[in-house]
Amino acid sequence: MSVRINDRVTWVGKTDWELRRFHGDEYSTHRGSSYNSYLVRDEKTVLIDTVWRPHAKEYVEKLKQEIDLNEIDYIVIHHGEVDHSGALPELMKEIPDTPIYCTAQGVKTLTGQYHQDWNFVPYKTGDTLDLGSRKLIFIEGKMLHWPDSSFSYLTEDNIFFSNDAFGQHISSELMFNDLMDSCELMQEAIKYYANILTPFSKQVQKKLEEILALNLPIDMICPAHGVIWRDNPMQIVEKYSQWSSGYQEDQVTIFYDTMWENTRLMAHALKDGIVSADRGLTVKLYNVAKTDKNDLMTEIFKSRLVLAGSSTVNNGLLSGMGSILEEIEGLRFKNKKAMCFGSYGWSGESVKLLNERMEKAGFEVIHEGIRTIWTPDTAAMEEIRAVGRQLAEEL
Repeated sequence: MSVRINDRVTWVGKTDWELRRFHGDEYSTHRGSSYNSYLVRDEKTVLIDTVWRPHAKEYVEKLKQEIDLNEIDYIVIHHGEVDHSGALPELMKEIPDTPIYCTAQGVKTLTGQYHQDWNFVPYKTGDTLDLGSRKLIFIEGKMLHWPDSSFSYLTEDNIFFSNDAFGQHISSELMFNDLMDSCELMQEAIKYYANILTPFSKQVQKKLEEILALNLPIDMICPAHGVIWRDNPMQIVEKYSQWSSGYQEDQVTIFYDTMWENTRLMAHALKDGIVSADRGLTVKLYNVAKTDKNDLMTEIFKSRLVLAGSSTVNNGLLSGMGSILEEIEGLRFKNKKAMCFGSYGWSGESVKLLNERMEKAGFEVIHEGIRTIWTPDTAAMEEIRAVGRQLAEEL
C-alpha cells in the first residue's frame, strides 16, 4: 500500500506490524515499526531510502505497482544500515545503472555490505540534486547515529527527510502525527531517543543548531521509522533540543536484581521512604530480571536519581544487573545521580562494584550505599526507609 503525502511525494515503505525485536535482539518494538521509503516526482523522480532486507522482494513488487522502475532517475540512501538499504540489491537487479546518492562514508558502508560496484554519487552538506521545479538539499549527519547518516530537504514542499532522527518504532495505518494518540506517540519517540541517540547528544545539539541556522521553513518532517510529523512538526525538534541537554524529570527510578528476595525488600523500603517524604517525585521500581531493558533505559533517561541494587554472588553482581550496567555505560547518560544497595551472606562486594560501575557510566554517586547481611530485620528496614526519605528531601 502506498500513501500520498502530498501531490509530489508518496510513501512507499513497509509497515511491520509483527516486529517485536530490532537491531538483532537489542531493541524492543512493542508496537511494531515501519521502514519509510519515499517517492518524489517532479521533472525527475527520486526514490528516498528502501526497506529492511527481509521485505525486499515484496517492496520491489509493490513499488512496480506504483511506478515503472525505469522512471526512477535517482536513488537517495540517507543511511546504509540494512533497515534502510536492505532492498537495494533486489531493486538494483531491475535498474542497475540508476545513480545512488549518499555520503562518502555511505559509499563505504554500502559497498562493504553488498559488495556491488553501483553508480554511487557521494554528496556533502550543501550539495543539491535538481529535480526540476524542486531541489533536494543534502545535509550530513555524521554519528546520528552512524558515520554515514545524512538528511535531505525538499524545496517548495518544505519537507525535511530526517532519516533516523525524529523517528519512532511504531506501526500505524494513520501515518501522520495529528491522527495519532499523542501520548503513545511521544512515549515511543522518547524511548527511541533514549535507547538510540542518547550517546550522541552533543552531536544532536550541534546538528540542530546547524539545521536551524539554515533558516529553512519546515512544513513536514518525514523520518525513516514511524509516523510523519505534519501538525506542528517543530514540536519534535524542540523535544530533541530538550532531550539532548542533560534531560531529567522529577523522577527516581529504582532497579535491582535479587536472588532470595532480600535485595527486593530493600528496593521496596527505599521506594516507601521516598514516597513518604511527599516531595512530588515520581518513583518507579523495576526488577531487571522481569523488565524489558529498553523500557528501563527510557525510565533511567527521564530520572534525576537512580537507585541500583544487586545481591552479591561469587564475589560479584547478579548477571541480570551486569548486562543492564553494560547497557547503561554504552548510553552515556548525563546529569544524573545514583545510589547503590544490596544484600549479601558473607562477602558483600556488590555495593562497592555497583558504585564503581555507576561512576564509570558517568553518574554522580551521592551516597556510599546500603548493605544488609541476610534478610533485613524490622530495624534495618526502617533505616532503609529513612535513607529513602533523606534522598527525596535532598533532591
